[in-house]
Amino acid sequence: MSKPVRIFWRIFFWTLGGGILFLLMINWGWLGNMPSIDDIENPSASIASQVYAQDGTLMGKYYLNGEDRINVKYQDISKHVIHALVATEDERFYNHSGVDPRSLGRALVFLGREGGASTITMQTAKNLFTDNWSTRNIFLRMIQKIKESIIAIKLERNFTKEEILTLYLNTVAFSDNVYGIRNASKTFFQKEPDRLNIEESAVLIGMLKGATIYNPRRNPKLALDRRNTVINQMVRNEYLTEAEADMLKRKPIELNYKKLDETAGLGPYFRMILAEEMKKWCKENKKNNGDNYNLYRDGLKIYTTINPRMQQYAEEAVAKHMNFMQKLFNNQANIKNKTIWKGYENVLETAMKQSDRWKNLDRDGLSDEEIKKTFYEKVPMRVFAWNSTRETDTLMTPYDSIRYHRQMLQAGFMVMDPLTGEIKAWVGGIGFKSFKYDHVNFNTKRQVGSTMKPLLYSLAIEEAGFTPNTTVYDEQQSFGGYGMVPATSRSCQGGAMPMASALAFSRNCASAYIMKQLDSEGNNGAKRLVNFLERCDFKTKIEPYPSIALGSCEISLYEMMQGFSMFPGRGFNVKPMYIARIEDRNGNVLATFTPKRKEVISEVTAYSVVKMMQGTVQVGTGRGIWGYGMPSVEMGAKTGTTNENSDGWFMGYTPQLMAGAWVGADDRFIHFNKESAWGQGGRAAMPIWAYFFSKAAADPNCGIDKSARFVKPDVMSNDITIDYLNDSTPILGGEGEDVGTGTSQDYEVPQNIKLEDLGPESDVKINTPKIPEKKDGKTTPPPPADKPKAVLPKKPGGGK
Repeated sequence: MSKPVRIFWRIFFWTLGGGILFLLMINWGWLGNMPSIDDIENPSASIASQVYAQDGTLMGKYYLNGEDRINVKYQDISKHVIHALVATEDERFYNHSGVDPRSLGRALVFLGREGGASTITMQTAKNLFTDNWSTRNIFLRMIQKIKESIIAIKLERNFTKEEILTLYLNTVAFSDNVYGIRNASKTFFQKEPDRLNIEESAVLIGMLKGATIYNPRRNPKLALDRRNTVINQMVRNEYLTEAEADMLKRKPIELNYKKLDETAGLGPYFRMILAEEMKKWCKENKKNNGDNYNLYRDGLKIYTTINPRMQQYAEEAVAKHMNFMQKLFNNQANIKNKTIWKGYENVLETAMKQSDRWKNLDRDGLSDEEIKKTFYEKVPMRVFAWNSTRETDTLMTPYDSIRYHRQMLQAGFMVMDPLTGEIKAWVGGIGFKSFKYDHVNFNTKRQVGSTMKPLLYSLAIEEAGFTPNTTVYDEQQSFGGYGMVPATSRSCQGGAMPMASALAFSRNCASAYIMKQLDSEGNNGAKRLVNFLERCDFKTKIEPYPSIALGSCEISLYEMMQGFSMFPGRGFNVKPMYIARIEDRNGNVLATFTPKRKEVISEVTAYSVVKMMQGTVQVGTGRGIWGYGMPSVEMGAKTGTTNENSDGWFMGYTPQLMAGAWVGADDRFIHFNKESAWGQGGRAAMPIWAYFFSKAAADPNCGIDKSARFVKPDVMSNDITIDYLNDSTPILGGEGEDVGTGTSQDYEVPQNIKLEDLGPESDVKINTPKIPEKKDGKTTPPPPADKPKAVLPKKPGGGK
């Protein structure tokens, strides 16, 4: 062999060996991360976790960095999507093994000007395993392409062509930060991907060439041209005829665009609280590989107890009443002339300095005086408004904007099953877009006012021998060093009355009398009540001051619902629950949740309190409820009002359903005048309950039996009969300590203020099961909705 030939073969083998070593180094991960065989056999992209209502309605999703992705199966994707994808992105997809030699050669010869070398399988490898990185460095780009090719070959060995197509369509990015074919289909056309027609499929596949430039929402003309190009490719690959294509290309793009974000979807306040609970769960639970679950990436499916129809009716009730209440409030003199802020200017000053505007300008180097000046200059802005969108554009100074929003009355409303504790509806405020603070959850506490009285009265019956007809005295009480309760005797009538009347008419002085009968020494009666509340599983620390008999303590609506559940629950207290089960992305059940009930009082005591609380709506402080469209049902309730009308409460229940409402401003000094009737629980909060129940009771899908009755315990031979004192009419403001009786003007509604029906804050399509016709006088409930489909394809042979 001549020397030149030897040199040639030496160079050839060295080059061949170097090339093989180079490929091996890439395959072994020496030149950048390389997925393991196990990773490739079990591909996993970040998947949004999904929240479902009780009937399977999708309430919302949790995801990070815009990666909103949900997986579907191959059979749940329209064949037109598959045809459009293969025809446009990889004509020889079914004939190669991950790398297409013809495409590779074309890319090398024309340097990519006539099309790239990436196959669908290589693009899938890039989406799943290379973090979609790209670079202009030719050497690094070459390494990336080789890596994609190696992974693509491995994918072809481990998955069928159908599974690879499914992986690709589940991971690819569409326009508007939408990931995966299901989300794209739902976002742009409000359809499941198996319902997409040819032209819709062509629009979505056309976006893959350029997610922004071919976005049909932003660039309809370019998107139309690209769609027609995809249709031409389908003709070229014999998926369509020329005649079919010509007809389709003449059609315009018909979008039905709606993107689900954190403010959209059902129950935004609820989903915010649920997210915090799920984060705790993820920290406490691990996957098979030892890692903790990630709410935003692991595609968890969270099935809640929320009834979507009740949630909708709850939001509508809050909107209808709070819109009306805000108009009344804005009509108040100290709101009109802004004197309500006298002495509280520091609140606005603090709010200014905590705002994003202040922080941004401070970061830009402006002095405090310069920043403050900008808060008094009118600028275009979007503010909360009581309309269908809960916002409006206006011209306002930032200072006035802060004052405007803080003067908004807020609300909290929660509905639950008193026997199981399942939460059916949760409305944490008047508008999630503008006000993120939730007013229902455990951490939001307000003075409970007279809603404390049923708890006190149940203790008196359970442990002190009281009955609904026990005589009590409506007189101010002295608790020694702890002072007088109530603080003033203005609302005390001084007479005797049955305990049932004291509850129905919310007599403060009579409640103080009952507290003292528990134990007359100092604050011992208050200590007994605090101990009782602890047995009821109240977690809030309550100090044993005698004034807690009138509800001076601060407790959350969430806890009050648990406390009141023992009355319709026949003595059993139940913890509110809102998660039914949690599944992983493949539908495997990770956790299930069951009611936690605890017997606190006897069934006789519970029934006795129920009978007394019926008096609230029959003759007492809540009797106005029947003027709000309420159907004739058996119910118990309690109103609550705190000093100077800062808090209005209404807690009510039927044998099947319980709900609680709170109304007030976030700043306690912002309230209806203390002489006004509109600040009381019977007017401020009760209508929300009534509006909600009237709609829910009329909807057969809510399953409310209007004829249901509270059941008398078997151990009671005779039912409880209550004689209410005829002259014990509710006194305006009697539930608060230092309020007057007001004037007739405090009850009148200005003619320009009308009730207005607004849609719910949530705007979600709710499943509508058909109610079967009655047979033999009975109605068969609708079958449960199918569980949503959202799984990654599995490895052939059963691998996950």
